[in-house]
Amino acid sequence: MDRERRTFLTYSALALAGLASQWAELEPDRLTAAADGTHVDEELMCWLEETGTKLSALPTEKRQYMIKMAQAHLDTVTDLLEGGRFSEPTGHRLHLLASSLASTCGWYRFDQGQHYAAGKLWNAALSNAHTARDRDQGAGVLSDFAYQAIWLGKPESAVEPLSQALIHTRHPTARSALHLRRARAHAAMGNAGACHQDLSAAEAALLTDTPDPAPSWCRWMSTADLAVDSGQCMLDLGRTQEARARIEEGLSLLPRSRDKTRGVFRTYEARSLLQAREVEQALVVSNESLDVAQRIGADRCVKLVRDLGPAFRPYKSLDGVPEFLERLRSC
Repeated sequence: MDRERRTFLTYSALALAGLASQWAELEPDRLTAAADGTHVDEELMCWLEETGTKLSALPTEKRQYMIKMAQAHLDTVTDLLEGGRFSEPTGHRLHLLASSLASTCGWYRFDQGQHYAAGKLWNAALSNAHTARDRDQGAGVLSDFAYQAIWLGKPESAVEPLSQALIHTRHPTARSALHLRRARAHAAMGNAGACHQDLSAAEAALLTDTPDPAPSWCRWMSTADLAVDSGQCMLDLGRTQEARARIEEGLSLLPRSRDKTRGVFRTYEARSLLQAREVEQALVVSNESLDVAQRIGADRCVKLVRDLGPAFRPYKSLDGVPEFLERLRSC
């Protein structure tokens, strides 16, 4: 087990459940203005928010080149919170912006496999969301922690944070995403009944009409995500044929703009093809997934493809398999 993974699991075991209960139960102190420092007026606040929105909205392929700017912007906002002068409404906006930026920077670290660094940033994001009294933003950060725990093979650590988040968010899109991630955790633990209940709840919530826009952290949630993650649940539960159908459906619905998600989903597809012993097609899909992962600079997605290597080894006599295994060794 690599050092980052060990360190995160230690961090998770000590902190994740506590973060969920603290966020759910504590009431933040009233925002106070600093005695001196830079005055954060409306013009500066609007510029900070507009810049933060642009940085957080960058696709993964571009974010790898702009992460230093996003981190610097987060540092600026943090410095203003610690030493600036501002009104209570402006302080609320600064905390919310700090939470959004810390979440974005955390996802970059997560994509690089820097799990402890991601956890620290998401802890800061959760604290700022709590101080800003934004339950939806806090729910999104808890969801990020839970997703990371599932990714690192600790699905039992994900269930309670997701359950806490579901208590405190009402938007149907957010609830759909949270139910879907909890379904993934239950499937990874082999809890078929609980998994199916959450999948049904995720679908019902996603189909619920509402005039209110979804929270920014879950605006990506779509029928494509529901289909593919449902397929991954079926894979974990040993239902390969159903999994393949759901994954193929989701891939057909996914917009071309979501390359990182497509790369992850294609890896799920490759795993389902390997389970069905359709090795040639699995090889094509795996090479495509690796191409995407390397292009967007997402090390954890490269690792996801690399983890397919053992399943290909029994087929070394097939054309292309030795070359693919060599490619995995060199990446």
